[in-house]
Amino acid sequence: MPSITDVGGIKVGHSSDFKALTGCTVLIFEEGVTAGIEVRGTAPGTRQTDSLGPLHTVPEVHALLLTGGSSYGLDATGGVMRYLEEEGRGFDTGAARIPIVPTAVIFDLGVGNPKVRPDALMGYRACLNASVEVEEGSVGAGTGATVGKLFELERAMKGGLGTWSVKGPEGVVVGALVVVNAFGDVIDWRTGRQIAGLRDEKGKGLMSTSELLKQGVKKQRFGLFSQNTTLGVVATNAQLDKIGVIKLAQMTSGALARVISPYGTTFDGDIVFAVATGKVPMDVNNLAALAEEAVAEAVRRAVVLADGFGVIPAYRDLFS
Repeated sequence: MPSITDVGGIKVGHSSDFKALTGCTVLIFEEGVTAGIEVRGTAPGTRQTDSLGPLHTVPEVHALLLTGGSSYGLDATGGVMRYLEEEGRGFDTGAARIPIVPTAVIFDLGVGNPKVRPDALMGYRACLNASVEVEEGSVGAGTGATVGKLFELERAMKGGLGTWSVKGPEGVVVGALVVVNAFGDVIDWRTGRQIAGLRDEKGKGLMSTSELLKQGVKKQRFGLFSQNTTLGVVATNAQLDKIGVIKLAQMTSGALARVISPYGTTFDGDIVFAVATGKVPMDVNNLAALAEEAVAEAVRRAVVLADGFGVIPAYRDLFS
């Protein structure tokens, strides 16, 4: 099955707590990669993402971590750093090697046990589980993900984690991995049909969040942290500098806006990471066109393969 690991030099590992309904997902890069970021939502939770700026001294990153647990889940990064240090990986400072692990979180505290969050041990276990085979659905950072939360969780659906890859000319590969935990709804990129999101009052059909917003319906509650955020990673074996990967992340965010509606709201912390392994020459505009398909299919798979665990209805519960 196509996945982000088809790019080469990438392994993905999950650590999932199916009782507390939370988890984390690590992407480990066998060689350091050039990486960039685009933030579209206004409620992000991150760690070490400054290293992805074009003026930052560090030229490469060694892993990315996507995690549940909101800001508490940032603790899981310590476990990833410990694993990489044991492997002799990291930025050589002379005194020690420091693994560069940009991290982003989703808010899943309202789904399972809010007192249980990904920690350093869970991050370490995700690294031990890393391989080229990527499990999808309600696993890792997607374990507690949900979508369609205009009326909070009462009429939401289960989100999850999906991945896909697309091959281009001259041996180029673009892969995507997306954790879908959106305020908005999910649209099937192939048909234009809504396949997940806000459920109607009977809980059996779907309603359009965007249409209700147009009519003046407002989200009823919004605390310091909302229950949303879609996290995406797009990877390629192409050669890109920091400016190039940042541009790829920006253009990929535009692709996400076509399959998640609405996207990048004040209730979301939506982030896209982009990484390049630097093997094949290719223009960023060509790469973005490939990324659009990879990301859209990853989003579709995230919700179609999701498991509601008997707590929140999933696609399979309503339409299978």
